[in-house]
Amino acid sequence: MERKYEKYARRDFFTGHTKEDFVRWQSDMKTLLTKLLGFDKMEQTSLHPVTEEITMQPGGIRREHVRILVEPDVWMPMYLLIPADAGPATRPFLCPPGHGGAGKYTVSGVTGYELVNQSIEKYQYDYGMQLAKLGYVAVCPDCRGFGERRELISDTEDPALAMKGDCYWLAHMGEPLGIPVAGMLTWDLMRAVDYLEERSEWDVSRVSCLGFSGGGMQTLWLAALDPRIRLTVISGYMYGFRDSLLAMNRNCSCNYVPHLWEHLDMGDIASLIAPRPMLIQSCSGDRLNGARGLFNVFEQMDIIKNAYALFGRQEALIHEICPGPHSWHGERLQENLDELIKNEE
Repeated sequence: MERKYEKYARRDFFTGHTKEDFVRWQSDMKTLLTKLLGFDKMEQTSLHPVTEEITMQPGGIRREHVRILVEPDVWMPMYLLIPADAGPATRPFLCPPGHGGAGKYTVSGVTGYELVNQSIEKYQYDYGMQLAKLGYVAVCPDCRGFGERRELISDTEDPALAMKGDCYWLAHMGEPLGIPVAGMLTWDLMRAVDYLEERSEWDVSRVSCLGFSGGGMQTLWLAALDPRIRLTVISGYMYGFRDSLLAMNRNCSCNYVPHLWEHLDMGDIASLIAPRPMLIQSCSGDRLNGARGLFNVFEQMDIIKNAYALFGRQEALIHEICPGPHSWHGERLQENLDELIKNEE
């Protein structure tokens, strides 16, 4: 399969030389990727938002438990973390969850559950709460198959099962219909942006997205395909498909989009985000980097850097390399955001 990858993969990478060439290629690739994700089979509906509960968290942060309708009969629960002084000038962040964190619970910093506490400590997983403490509105959704959206509600009665997701089941249902899991998750996040626009309490001209691991995957797809995402932070999810998803083929089903590898690599998808400000965070000891480690990451970063250079926007792209294994690092979050915000157009 590795030999076949070398023969058939990445046939549609950018081969032009100018910004104008790149803009045309961007448009063509967005059309292609939208088709590969099965968006033509997703169904529009009104959001019908329902507020389930409002609680106050330490530091005056209001936590709203809200659910919205993303497709007919398909609800997405979310926690919104809203700082006390949030207003029309406040930037909202979408904070999609990755694996091993029970969906929105770790991202929003829900404590009191042993396994959730352990996940937060291991991965610094509460990045939604970290953003709220910095003064941003954080929208922390349950993606399909996680948290309240487990396929079997009985699984939530078992703490270990409740921490996991149902991507495998979702892939087996969706892919034969041309709807990969990545398409479902990206669609739902776009509906969350619709909700922010409809609610219109915060600065919807500066909607941003931050995600770690599987949340980084969702952030990558969302920002690549939705220009409403004005600032992007991807952590623990930037490496070449060959090393990290083909050779390491036991990764989760949500990573795999039929026919994708024939067309593009991960850096090509990320380059569609150019020239909007973006932080990509990699850990030097992350096993997901593959056997070649950071060299696999650097190859993808070179693709992205070339795209930003065409726009003369090199300063809008930051690559932060952190020590240790697979983890989110929020130690320099405010400094990095300040730098990215300074370079918004």
